[in-house]
Amino acid sequence: MKFQKIVIFTCILFTITNCSETNGLFGKSGADGDPFANISQSSLDYFTNELGDTILFKVNQSVIEPEYRDVLNSQASWIKENSISSITIEGHADEQGTREYNLALGARRATAVRNYLVSKGVPESNLSVVTYGKERPLRICSEESCWSKNRRAITIIEGSN
Repeated sequence: MKFQKIVIFTCILFTITNCSETNGLFGKSGADGDPFANISQSSLDYFTNELGDTILFKVNQSVIEPEYRDVLNSQASWIKENSISSITIEGHADEQGTREYNLALGARRATAVRNYLVSKGVPESNLSVVTYGKERPLRICSEESCWSKNRRAITIIEGSN
């Protein structure tokens, strides 16, 4: 009986993954099945470089400062206009504190950004969060001017890298 369930599950899985017309995880796909076929590299570059994909935070904080709300408002508008349906928000911390504390802090930062984007109309199902804590610093340093750049959340459009 267990073997039959595995065979049935495998058949269903192959049927689903081999469908020629599927919106898949990313929503609408282009003619070649690429979910980003309708989004140019220049548009993705615009998102990253002009709108901004990074929000900075104060020490031990996960509160979105007023100066970054315009960035997140612009991100939300762009995401909705381009029908982006797979976004990951990375949470990061500086090198101070324990690994465990910084992983939790990174998660709170990423979740704060996700919740803000949801409040602006981005479907929650399109957003995922990941925390890196202090594991992926922009710079390795021992001074505030450098640490401040590592306390961040980054909005990543999946498939854009």
